[in-house]
Amino acid sequence: MLNIYHELPAGLLTREAHQLHEVLPGPSLIHLSGKRTQPLFVSVLMHGNEVTGWLAVREILQKYRDLELPRSLSLLIGNVSAAQKGVRCLPDQPDYNRIWQGIGDGAEQVMVRQVLEEMRNLDPYACVDLHNNTGLNPHYACINRLDRPFLQLASLFSRTVVYFLRPEGVLSKAFAEICPAVTIECGRPGLPHGTAHAVEYIDACLHMAEIPQHDVAPHDIDLFHTMAIVKVPSHIKIGLEGELADICLPEELDHLNFRELVPGTVLCHVGNDATDVSLFATNEQGEDVSERYFEIHDATIRTRIPVMPSMLTLNTDIIRQDCLCYLMERYDLAGVNE
Repeated sequence: MLNIYHELPAGLLTREAHQLHEVLPGPSLIHLSGKRTQPLFVSVLMHGNEVTGWLAVREILQKYRDLELPRSLSLLIGNVSAAQKGVRCLPDQPDYNRIWQGIGDGAEQVMVRQVLEEMRNLDPYACVDLHNNTGLNPHYACINRLDRPFLQLASLFSRTVVYFLRPEGVLSKAFAEICPAVTIECGRPGLPHGTAHAVEYIDACLHMAEIPQHDVAPHDIDLFHTMAIVKVPSHIKIGLEGELADICLPEELDHLNFRELVPGTVLCHVGNDATDVSLFATNEQGEDVSERYFEIHDATIRTRIPVMPSMLTLNTDIIRQDCLCYLMERYDLAGVNE
């Protein structure tokens, strides 16, 4: 399933994300040599509808087409078939950013193990996994370890940094066992400022001689910790404001992302005929913590305690495939730097 190249396939840089299948038969790992031999690992299109990563990498590779890269680059182009259709993943596929535990005998799990083995042997300098999101979110970086190189790598992209342990099976968590790793969230897909920000970041990573090992200054970072993942149970029909559904999402719901919400904030409305309606929240240990965070009052589901959501979205397909949102709290950097 995994295709490995040691040069750019002909015609690759002329293709949009939905055209990559014309050049690549499937997930592809491309090794390109540079001035510094320890490679930067970059992954794009783990979700086929998140195209900013590919647009940014394509621009970088076009820039250095006739020049030596500042550092060797190992580029993983992920779900080419989903990108062809412009969707997160195809109905018969697993989510490509939930399979990196590499457990199982499926083609995707075998591919994951091949990538990890290949990159362990190459001893990458850092890992950057590029993503988009569907709701209104700032550009931010995610890490799975609070070590100084991870924080430095993240804060190079944005002062907004999220530390998380769940969901399991994400690429950055697997690569954290190999090298400093970061997930980069570039806003909504295809927006020019998201692509420009990603280009600037990748180019900076390629030019760095080493990742700084010193503490990140507290005034240079806003650090958050993901405490819970919120899903909508499968039996509950989701709709937008004004539609007939068990729960209806307010039209500006995603404007609540990265805002500290007071108790009693309305997240959704409950349909008149709906019964057994709830949101389902699990913590880092996988425990049900729904009642800690939510209550039903006056035909609405509201926050019970202060919370800060991220990745709230009005895209019901994404809600079904992934989640409604994540709940975070501020994290004291002083404890990390001790």
